[in-house]
Amino acid sequence: MKKNIFQYCGAIHIHTKFSDGTGDIQSISKAAKKAGLDWIIVTDHNSMEIEEGIFNGVYVIKAEEISPAGENHYLAFGIKEVILPSDNPQEYVDKVREYGGFGFAAHPDEGYTVDENGKIVPRKNSYHCIPWSDKSIKPDGVEIWNWFSNWADNLNDKTIFHLAYSYFFKHKTVKSPSKLTLDWWDKLNSETAKIIPALGGVDAHALRTKDYLIPLTIFPYETCFKTVNNIINIREPLSKDFKEAKSQILSAIKCGNNIIINKKIQNYAPEVFINNDKDFAYCGEDIILTENTNLNIRFCKKICIKIFLNGREIYKERTHKIILPIKETGKYRIEFLYKEKGFAYTNPIVVK
Repeated sequence: MKKNIFQYCGAIHIHTKFSDGTGDIQSISKAAKKAGLDWIIVTDHNSMEIEEGIFNGVYVIKAEEISPAGENHYLAFGIKEVILPSDNPQEYVDKVREYGGFGFAAHPDEGYTVDENGKIVPRKNSYHCIPWSDKSIKPDGVEIWNWFSNWADNLNDKTIFHLAYSYFFKHKTVKSPSKLTLDWWDKLNSETAKIIPALGGVDAHALRTKDYLIPLTIFPYETCFKTVNNIINIREPLSKDFKEAKSQILSAIKCGNNIIINKKIQNYAPEVFINNDKDFAYCGEDIILTENTNLNIRFCKKICIKIFLNGREIYKERTHKIILPIKETGKYRIEFLYKEKGFAYTNPIVVK
């Protein structure tokens, strides 16, 4: 019998008035509620001043984006006090663990994309970018898709017309996570038996500008909250007690019990699990290989589905349902593409 699973949708990587955002806890939580979110994680730069709790029916958890002046920003979760940045990222990666937390490399390949010929190309504008520059330093997890960074990497600011297109047709410019980042994430997972989890971030600021004829808010919070989301799969309903619910959400993110989706394409995640005669495993979990082990994938409509084993694509089909017999051990993850745009990315399921 398949185990019960409960799904809750949330957004990660949010900035408030305590760093370089413009919102307070009330306005941000209201925006999250309107966007249909159950929970959010606020990650101000080098700050944890924001209050956490249940606001407007949304679980609001505070974390930190450890932010050196240059590169190597780190999303730190499960810590109780601010950890200051240093010139050596390994120092604050280690300190987050020492403080009982865990962290994700933020927008690790910001500033670079891969074109259709596989060539690495820099972003089309001169805006400052903040990649994870030293890939030899291994984080606990990877932010594989950052909505705002993805938009900025494709921003063409040569003329006012290009800027207007990028602003008003923003969702057409955000296509998929960087192949550079996906490759690095797969490499990290190939180097260890444990799961190196991934998450998607919105990098919401709701910046306000008066540079144009009409003052603009550059992507209000609600707009951002309707883009890259994380749907967590947990075994028990989310607790009504904030402290317990916070533990449930952070544990799911730490273990990789989440599917990253582009909410502009579809509002919920595909169903993905592996089962054998006795057990079921969802994203971030493991299962024993037996003679009757199958990967099960279901979605509401036909979509391009890619299956990866240990970072290598092993199967591709446009369909709404797959039952694939599993014959090899390893880490299985799935990508879903809709009209050549990224829709959903699962964390690995480990077959042992």
